[in-house]
Amino acid sequence: MISPFIFKSLPKIIFGAGRRSEIVRAAAEYGPTTLLITGGTSFQTSRYFKQLQDDFASYQLDYSCERIATEPAPATIDDIVLRHTNRRVHSVIAIGGGSTLDAGKAISAMLREDGPVTDFLEGVGTRQPSGKKLPFIAVPTTSGTGSETTANAVLSVVGPEGFKKSLRHDNYIPDIAVIDPELTLSCPSAVTATCGMDCFTQLVEAYLSTNSSPLTDTFALQGIEAIARSLLLAFNHGDNIKARSDLSYAAMLSGIVLANAGLGTVHGFASAVGGVIPAAHGTVCGTLMEPSNRLTLTRLRENDSTHAALKKYAVLGKIFCEENHKDKTWYQDHFIDVLEEMSNKLNIPDLSQYQMAEKTIEKIILATGNKNNPVDFDRRDLEKILRSRC
Repeated sequence: MISPFIFKSLPKIIFGAGRRSEIVRAAAEYGPTTLLITGGTSFQTSRYFKQLQDDFASYQLDYSCERIATEPAPATIDDIVLRHTNRRVHSVIAIGGGSTLDAGKAISAMLREDGPVTDFLEGVGTRQPSGKKLPFIAVPTTSGTGSETTANAVLSVVGPEGFKKSLRHDNYIPDIAVIDPELTLSCPSAVTATCGMDCFTQLVEAYLSTNSSPLTDTFALQGIEAIARSLLLAFNHGDNIKARSDLSYAAMLSGIVLANAGLGTVHGFASAVGGVIPAAHGTVCGTLMEPSNRLTLTRLRENDSTHAALKKYAVLGKIFCEENHKDKTWYQDHFIDVLEEMSNKLNIPDLSQYQMAEKTIEKIILATGNKNNPVDFDRRDLEKILRSRC
């Protein structure tokens, strides 16, 4: 018997090489003016930007452009919204990595709200977002966060009193996601690695989640199989469009499953770490994935040998090997070994470079969530995981 579940709505998804040609046509259907959000400089110096400008002219679509150079802070969102509040804007297009998409998502929402975005952030503000937004088109140029299929925008302030929190409402799901793997071909290998590990972590955590369903499991496994085929290949051969397409598909699926099954301890750490040190989100995920899953597997074996997650760990191990006649314990251990091996091959650094003070480590541990993980870690477990990478 299939257990009850809820599955949230999805954007209209336009997927495939060359499908970027549909971005402006889609925006023009909302009205004659749009606000374009891009990353720092890479997209605007690419041949794709010239093509986009030509499309704007062909459709007589008036646009203005804002850049997001780093992970978006609330002040950045507020500044952009203020500049465009009195301008008639019919839609928002965001083209870039996960931070750019999150910024575009937040801007499309805050152009319909009254007040600073901090007022509406989970765990920070005191106001509930209305859910109103301008039509929003998300176009990823990296394969990581899956923001093109999620309903939250992550904003951060880094420092002693920093935080990394979400602006969230079910209505904030993008109206349209245009996913063109060709836009990721120029992605540097280091970015491919960290984004890929973020995507991989989201897929695995959603698959193992205590809130998973048969539907999210199906999507998660498809994404994990794509990661197994193509993450290292894309890292070493960035111009391989087949591998890039696999990663774009995996990232899209990772957003779908995280929105419906939730995430686990690694992302609990990533949220806490991201508020106090300037570590890339994918780096935190990549370096903590192995110790977190290793300890999860250990605790499951110690305390509940019939737990459903043990079977899932064996399934994960089988995806990453060609052995057909091993027992489930071997496959479980093999998956943990794969996590360590992949992190090493992708040159994911640990957190020791940040030389975190004891009070910083304590703050991270206290702020780390453990929701949806198959094992309810205590404080000592969380400390063991974090210190293994400090």
